[in-house]
Amino acid sequence: MGTGASKSTDGAFHGGEEEPEENLDQAGGQLYVSLKMENYKRKGDLTPHVYGSIPLVGSWDSSKALPMERESESTWELSFVVPPNHETLAFKFLLKPMYDNAPCIVEEGPNRLLTRGTLQGDARLALFRLNADEVFEFRVFIHADKVSPFELAASWRAYQENLRPSAVRGIPDVSINSVPELEAENGSSASLELDLEHYVIPAPSTFANSGLVYAANNTETPRSLTCAGFFNNMDGSGNVLHSFKDGSVSVDRPASEKAMEVIVPDSSSIYSSSGMVESKSVGTFSPFQKQDGHRGLLVDRGVGSPRRDKCASNFTIDPRMDTETKNSMPAAAGAVAAAAVADQMLGPKEDRHLAIVLVGLPARGKTFTAAKLTRYLRWLGHDTKHFNVGKYRRLKHGVNQSADFFRADNPEGLEARNEVAALAMEDMIYWMQEGGGQVGIFDATNSTKKRRNMLMKMAEGKCKIIFLETICNDERIIERNIRLKIQQSPDYAEEPDYEAGLRDFKDRLSNYEKVYEPVEEGSYIKMIDTVSGHGGQIQVNNISGYLPGRIVFFLVNTHLTPRPIFLTRHGESKDNVRGRIGGDIGLSDRGEVYAKKLANFVEKRLKSERTASIWTSTLQRTILTASPIVGFPKIQWRALDEINAGVCDGMTYEEINKNMPEEYEARKKDKLRYRYPRGESYLDVIQRLEAVIVELERQRAPVVVISDQAVLRALYAYFADRPLKEIPYIEVPLHTIIEIQMGVTGVQEKRYKLMD
Repeated sequence: MGTGASKSTDGAFHGGEEEPEENLDQAGGQLYVSLKMENYKRKGDLTPHVYGSIPLVGSWDSSKALPMERESESTWELSFVVPPNHETLAFKFLLKPMYDNAPCIVEEGPNRLLTRGTLQGDARLALFRLNADEVFEFRVFIHADKVSPFELAASWRAYQENLRPSAVRGIPDVSINSVPELEAENGSSASLELDLEHYVIPAPSTFANSGLVYAANNTETPRSLTCAGFFNNMDGSGNVLHSFKDGSVSVDRPASEKAMEVIVPDSSSIYSSSGMVESKSVGTFSPFQKQDGHRGLLVDRGVGSPRRDKCASNFTIDPRMDTETKNSMPAAAGAVAAAAVADQMLGPKEDRHLAIVLVGLPARGKTFTAAKLTRYLRWLGHDTKHFNVGKYRRLKHGVNQSADFFRADNPEGLEARNEVAALAMEDMIYWMQEGGGQVGIFDATNSTKKRRNMLMKMAEGKCKIIFLETICNDERIIERNIRLKIQQSPDYAEEPDYEAGLRDFKDRLSNYEKVYEPVEEGSYIKMIDTVSGHGGQIQVNNISGYLPGRIVFFLVNTHLTPRPIFLTRHGESKDNVRGRIGGDIGLSDRGEVYAKKLANFVEKRLKSERTASIWTSTLQRTILTASPIVGFPKIQWRALDEINAGVCDGMTYEEINKNMPEEYEARKKDKLRYRYPRGESYLDVIQRLEAVIVELERQRAPVVVISDQAVLRALYAYFADRPLKEIPYIEVPLHTIIEIQMGVTGVQEKRYKLMD
């Protein structure tokens, strides 16, 4: 600090040009002392303190000793200025219990002595005798500077200018005159190689909905096409496993073979309600759990319940459900749950369950729209499943059906297609009635009024139907979708001649066009030329209720324009180094290097995408990470702020475990629904991120999202279609960029690791 000479414990000089001490004395020089203690084996709740021969450090009164501040998990530090009339400072370290009145433990040996900035005697460890047999030791670092009042004033001004009070705790986090000491790899060479692929690392194998997988194959496996009406499973080879009432299991040939033996419900019973139980709600609210002494605590950011509950809502689940269903999430989070349950429990029985029935000609984006809607509703917490009739058809009748199978004047083909549609509808209703499902997405052409009337009759008294019709008049988009269909659909997997497959599919499309009847009955949503994201129309008829309204809102803002979305955590912060959660502190030296590398990455990766934008939270660490990025608009979202840790903000998990063991254990048992006292849960975070997701879906240009771990876990789970219960455990490492590629082929992922 300043230009005066300084001596450390090894006697070496540091700083600028040496200045005669008498000049400093004439200028009223003062002693600036910096003390640091280090120990990697913490001992209980003992906190290092300093006391000594001047009033500032207690005048040898241990009760007035000056506490040292924790700098990291293993390091404590303290800096202070010795008044000019105390040129000699005698002091010692002592350990004081943090939470009780036990006696202090003073370090062994003689007093330490600083005279005019020079440490007298040899440098040594600080040894504390805990008992007759145990000695606890710290490494000690002592640094002293002789400075003038002018230098102190300048330092104080620098302190004031750089002071950034925490927006959460109101505690300043300040570093004075810090000079990064960076390794060669982290220094001025903070640039990326020209080949970005050098930084690519493998993405998690669990990433769902990859563009390499035909979207319809990710839908529900038909229950009706199993023996005795039990749900089937498939092993890794594609064989279907059938379960029998006696507990035995049989293995059939691969599902694609036409000779598969199946049991199909009698068509005469399709329209009856035999075997169906009365519609039941997902559950009912149980009384909130009260905790003594914590009534009336307000939530800081206006989310969640105004009392200290560990979960937004508790549900009583039907005991007939399987184990996984019993442990599943409530219908949705916070206010979303309240509205969803209201929709389920009020009104006619059929309104408690919702069926979204797709309508449209082939190659109009029905399956991709259904997949996106399923992913969105699941992420919000609504129990949603996607039933694809084409998958039923392929399992029942094989994949080698020519265009003739889809002719309206082919009675065998028409009967077979109506049969598998009825089976899929029967499965969906069974899942709603018996399994507590909330929203079923029924994916098929459903191109005639007769077919739609059949579905409405089956659903009568059991679920509410909303037709979702996708209409596209853009021949270019239709042609693109047709070619994707030929490349991806199992219907053409065994067709070696691409052009022959293309002709067959166009013949199939022509057969549907001849009998196609637009939706004019019941409740419906029409999406007309919206897939490109450039305008179009949404027509709505007879739509009411919270959940249908959310669906319309989502569909208005969704499209299939390919574009990347980049997710990355902020650069390493000082609190990351210290192991503290929450806070609003700046970046560490490594974090600043990452900010430069990220800027370089964005410049190289998005150099031709000048309409891209950078989204950050309102916290310093994300804003500072984005600051080196130039040439792109930056938007701050409060919704992107890290999960609010409430009263635990600024603590380490070790401190939470020690001081609040009940909270620590509650969080450990259910990280998803656990709400920090006066803070948030992961479900609360999902609720406030809904607007961010809708806006990301609406964007047609690339977006770089810089946020914190919990927020990015929730965002990533949406794109990867990961179950809610997995969100708190998703790995989102520091200094890594996750590229999500969105488009007509679904969602794909690539990861870049810029730093270790």
